Amino acid sequence: MSAGRETAVVLRHHRGDVFRLLAWSVPESAPAMLSGLVVARAVDQGFLRDRPATGLAWLSVLLVAAVAGAWGARQTNLAVAGVVEPFRDDLVTRVVTASLRTATRPGPDTVPAGAVARMTQQVETVRDSFAGLVLVSRGFVVTVLAALLGTASLAAPLLILLAPPLIVGLGLFAVALRLGVRWQREYLAAGERLADRVSAAATAARDVAACRAADRAAGYVGEAVTAQAGAERALARLAAFRSLTVVVAGWLPLVAVLAGAGRLTGGGISTGALIGVLTYLAQVLVPALDLFVATVGNAGLRFVVTLGRLLQRAARSPDLVPGAGSGVPAAGPLELRGVTFRYGAAARPVLRDADLTVGPGDHLAVVGPSGAGKSTLAGLLCGTLEPDRGTVRYGGVPVTGLDPAARAGCRVLIPQEAYVFPGTVADNLRYLNPAASDRAILAAAERLGAAQLLARLGGLQALLRPGELSAGERQLLTLVRAYLAPAPVAVLDEATCHLDPAAEERVERAFAARGPLVVIAHRISSAERASRVLLLDPDGPLLGDHDSLRETSPRYREMTGYWAATGSEPAGPARPLDGVGPVASAHLGGDPAEAVADRAR
Repeated sequence: MSAGRETAVVLRHHRGDVFRLLAWSVPESAPAMLSGLVVARAVDQGFLRDRPATGLAWLSVLLVAAVAGAWGARQTNLAVAGVVEPFRDDLVTRVVTASLRTATRPGPDTVPAGAVARMTQQVETVRDSFAGLVLVSRGFVVTVLAALLGTASLAAPLLILLAPPLIVGLGLFAVALRLGVRWQREYLAAGERLADRVSAAATAARDVAACRAADRAAGYVGEAVTAQAGAERALARLAAFRSLTVVVAGWLPLVAVLAGAGRLTGGGISTGALIGVLTYLAQVLVPALDLFVATVGNAGLRFVVTLGRLLQRAARSPDLVPGAGSGVPAAGPLELRGVTFRYGAAARPVLRDADLTVGPGDHLAVVGPSGAGKSTLAGLLCGTLEPDRGTVRYGGVPVTGLDPAARAGCRVLIPQEAYVFPGTVADNLRYLNPAASDRAILAAAERLGAAQLLARLGGLQALLRPGELSAGERQLLTLVRAYLAPAPVAVLDEATCHLDPAAEERVERAFAARGPLVVIAHRISSAERASRVLLLDPDGPLLGDHDSLRETSPRYREMTGYWAATGSEPAGPARPLDGVGPVASAHLGGDPAEAVADRAR
């Protein structure tokens, strides 16, 4: 959608505020509408007839008009806020949503550092420009009409001197705007390119110094500086051209009236009427025209170009996979079929031709050395990572083809880094399920062993201060939040690492009773409780249960022994092992350790 169409939609959607704005513009324009007429009457009926009291009485009308105009100006500002602020809020939502969808979409697309902050700053530019445009454009139209009506009431023939230059000047201004839109786009693009290049050069400063590439880096940034300087010079030329439109449309009629003053007064136009017309021109038309040209020429160009770029970015945000739809699929198994994933085109795959099914009532523990790909598997299952080959499906629908809301309705991922935010306890716990009742929240807290924590915090309506909570308390609150989520499948990616073993057992059993559960295990007890255990082993991933893997997998026996001795997972594989027994295979190939090394490189 173009900036013009977007503006039309906004104004139509808020037409009630627009009508109020136009209505209050009438009293606001009272000083402009009456100024020339009052001056003419004061001169003709008062001062030229040696009646100063009558002249002052007429001028006092301007004081009353000024009070009415001030009241009207206050109301017009309120009406403008009713149009602009909802537009700004909607635009922020669309821009940030598009950026987050791009940033969280599986695959290579990323949002550059600072891009969201830059775009929200551009939203504020659009908001300020839009407010100025609405006020000034409306004021210009009302003021010009007031000046023309006032001139017609005093000396209608003088409209021949006013209207043609005004039309020509506005035509020149329209031509300047068309050029300005292009130059403003180039200026904005040059500024963004310069910011990106400066950021890239600053980030790589050590590499630049080590490679003695300072001249090359300076040239790289210098190209962007030169381009931006050229764009600024073009905008400066445009400002000069805009000044010409004010001369033609405003000052030229004023000079014409002054040049013909003798003939005009001799032709039946009174001195007061002539002074009144000059008042309309010098005190009303020229200032309004100057403000209009300056505002539309600066803020208007920024508005059109910046809004256009924001709408373009929002339109380019990742869409749904055709046919997948945006609704939550029907409940079904979570499946990997032929999935291969690697970090980078040249890296070894973490998973190769992976097949795995997590069905109703399943409780799967994923174990393996640190760096073996456990969190990668969790990301693939949840759709936060996109496989290079193969599909991940929930209920038969590709997970990566769902929008974030539908994906969240299929599974809930609880990472190790627990996040709680300032607000009430209830707000934090209802974050994934706003419809959850107080009774449901308290029941979930009781099942997960968080009831005492909630009581200590002061109940559901107590204000939460995240900095005063321990890591374990934050994890427990996050787990209650996830338990309340409507998504049937839960994936705990070391989400209980700060809980003691008894609390961890209570949490895992509660989630297992809730629905399908995948646990990235960091304690042997998690594997012992699971109905199935997936071992991600560099020698070949294996799928079985705790007892069968202990009998058939040396690697698993080694890991469980290390766990039993230290209470935590091993840091990495001790040595290559051969002769892994024939346990049910999950067909998860690849070299996780080397893949992680490739990713680090």
